[in-house]
Amino acid sequence: MKPNHAQADSIDSYIAQFPSDVQARLQRMRETILKLAPEATEAMSYQIPTFKLNGNLVHFAAFKKHIGFYPGAAGIAAFQDELTGYKSAKGSVQFPLDQPLPLDLINKIVKFRLAQNLVAPKKR
Repeated sequence: MKPNHAQADSIDSYIAQFPSDVQARLQRMRETILKLAPEATEAMSYQIPTFKLNGNLVHFAAFKKHIGFYPGAAGIAAFQDELTGYKSAKGSVQFPLDQPLPLDLINKIVKFRLAQNLVAPKKR
């Protein structure tokens, strides 16, 4: 089955579109984020799984060869040294499917983003 992100109306339906090995990775990402931010709201934004708490917290998405993780520019900049082994851009990083997910690093980035969003004024 070829994923159709435009038709995914929930994180569950998004994850269900992928092969079981990719589903497992996406579910681990989701569980890791929710463990750190249980009060975050799950949503679909930009047709990808999104977690919101006082605005966007983080997003993630599956691709042919990687899981994209989107903690925003500050989240990438703060961990630039630890992200050197991964392809990254201003607000994103790619975790290859042929490597284990760096859950410790994801934890650190989510904690950083939580601290940012919890001190920021609440967004409407």
